[in-house]
Amino acid sequence: MRGNHGPRAPRFRWPLRRFVVVEDSMRPTLEPGDGLLALRGGTPKRGQLRVFPDPTRASRYLVKRVGGVRGGEAVMFEALSDNADAPGVTDSRVFGWVPATRSYRVVWTVRKG
Repeated sequence: MRGNHGPRAPRFRWPLRRFVVVEDSMRPTLEPGDGLLALRGGTPKRGQLRVFPDPTRASRYLVKRVGGVRGGEAVMFEALSDNADAPGVTDSRVFGWVPATRSYRVVWTVRKG
Protein backbone atom coordinates (compact mmCIF):
# COMPACT_ATOMS: atom_id res chain seq x y z
CA MET A 1 0.00 0.00 0.00
CA ARG A 2 2.27 2.71 -1.22
CA GLY A 3 1.28 6.35 -1.07
CA ASN A 4 -1.26 6.05 1.75
CA HIS A 5 0.86 7.77 4.32
CA GLY A 6 0.76 11.27 2.83
CA PRO A 7 3.67 13.71 2.99
CA ARG A 8 6.42 13.01 5.45
CA ALA A 9 5.69 14.51 8.87
CA PRO A 10 8.12 17.15 10.14
CA ARG A 11 10.71 15.89 12.63
CA PHE A 12 9.57 16.48 16.22
CA ARG A 13 11.90 18.62 18.34
CA TRP A 14 11.67 18.30 22.10
CA PRO A 15 11.09 21.64 23.84
CA LEU A 16 13.56 20.76 26.62
CA ARG A 17 17.26 20.39 26.04
CA ARG A 18 20.25 19.60 28.27
CA PHE A 19 23.49 21.61 28.10
CA VAL A 20 26.80 21.48 30.00
CA VAL A 21 28.79 24.62 30.85
CA VAL A 22 32.35 24.50 29.45
CA GLU A 23 33.78 27.99 30.02
CA ASP A 24 34.33 30.56 32.80
CA SER A 25 32.31 33.45 31.34
CA MET A 26 29.36 33.00 33.71
CA ARG A 27 31.26 32.54 37.00
CA PRO A 28 30.24 32.62 39.82
CA THR A 29 26.66 31.85 38.72
CA LEU A 30 27.70 28.89 36.54
CA GLU A 31 30.96 26.97 36.53
CA PRO A 32 32.47 24.55 34.01
CA GLY A 33 30.82 21.15 34.39
CA ASP A 34 27.48 22.53 35.65
CA GLY A 35 24.45 21.08 33.90
CA LEU A 36 21.57 23.12 32.49
CA LEU A 37 18.04 22.15 31.54
CA ALA A 38 16.58 24.70 29.15
CA LEU A 39 13.18 25.26 27.53
CA ARG A 40 13.03 26.34 23.88
CA GLY A 41 11.28 29.60 22.98
CA GLY A 42 9.56 32.27 24.98
CA THR A 43 10.32 35.95 25.13
CA PRO A 44 13.66 36.81 26.75
CA LYS A 45 13.44 38.94 29.89
CA ARG A 46 16.16 41.07 31.46
CA GLY A 47 18.21 39.01 33.92
CA GLN A 48 17.25 35.58 32.49
CA LEU A 49 19.87 33.02 31.58
CA ARG A 50 19.49 32.01 27.91
CA VAL A 51 21.29 29.44 25.76
CA PHE A 52 21.62 30.13 22.02
CA PRO A 53 23.77 29.16 19.02
CA ASP A 54 27.10 31.01 19.02
CA PRO A 55 26.92 33.64 16.24
CA THR A 56 30.70 33.34 15.71
CA ARG A 57 30.94 29.51 15.69
CA ALA A 58 27.82 27.57 14.65
CA SER A 59 29.08 24.29 16.15
CA ARG A 60 28.57 25.44 19.76
CA TYR A 61 26.03 27.06 22.07
CA LEU A 62 26.60 29.90 24.54
CA VAL A 63 24.89 30.59 27.85
CA LYS A 64 24.57 34.28 28.78
CA ARG A 65 22.46 36.63 30.89
CA VAL A 66 19.92 38.83 29.10
CA GLY A 67 20.97 42.46 29.47
CA GLY A 68 18.26 44.06 27.37
CA VAL A 69 15.47 43.19 24.94
CA ARG A 70 14.37 44.89 21.72
CA GLY A 71 10.85 44.23 20.45
CA GLY A 72 9.23 44.45 17.07
CA GLU A 73 8.71 41.76 14.47
CA ALA A 74 11.95 40.01 15.39
CA VAL A 75 12.78 40.06 19.10
CA MET A 76 16.50 40.54 19.79
CA PHE A 77 18.34 40.36 23.11
CA GLU A 78 21.63 41.55 24.49
CA ALA A 79 23.67 38.56 25.70
CA LEU A 80 26.11 39.44 28.50
CA SER A 81 28.69 37.44 30.43
CA ASP A 82 28.67 37.62 34.24
CA ASN A 83 32.48 37.35 34.19
CA ALA A 84 33.48 39.65 31.34
CA ASP A 85 37.18 39.45 32.32
CA ALA A 86 37.48 35.69 31.85
CA PRO A 87 39.88 34.61 29.08
CA GLY A 88 38.28 34.16 25.66
CA VAL A 89 34.91 35.67 26.65
CA THR A 90 32.60 36.46 23.76
CA ASP A 91 29.18 38.09 24.14
CA SER A 92 27.09 40.91 22.66
CA ARG A 93 30.01 43.31 23.11
CA VAL A 94 31.71 41.24 20.38
CA PHE A 95 28.90 39.95 18.13
CA GLY A 96 26.02 42.35 18.81
CA TRP A 97 22.43 41.55 19.76
CA VAL A 98 21.09 38.03 19.28
CA PRO A 99 17.75 36.96 17.72
CA ALA A 100 15.45 35.29 20.25
CA THR A 101 14.54 32.54 17.77
CA ARG A 102 16.38 29.27 18.47
CA SER A 103 17.19 30.39 22.04
CA TYR A 104 16.42 28.42 25.19
CA ARG A 105 15.50 29.73 28.67
CA VAL A 106 17.44 28.05 31.47
CA VAL A 107 14.92 26.54 33.89
CA TRP A 108 17.15 24.31 36.01
CA THR A 109 20.83 24.21 36.95
CA VAL A 110 22.77 21.32 38.46
CA ARG A 111 26.10 22.05 40.14
CA LYS A 112 29.00 19.80 39.25
CA GLY A 113 29.88 17.46 42.12
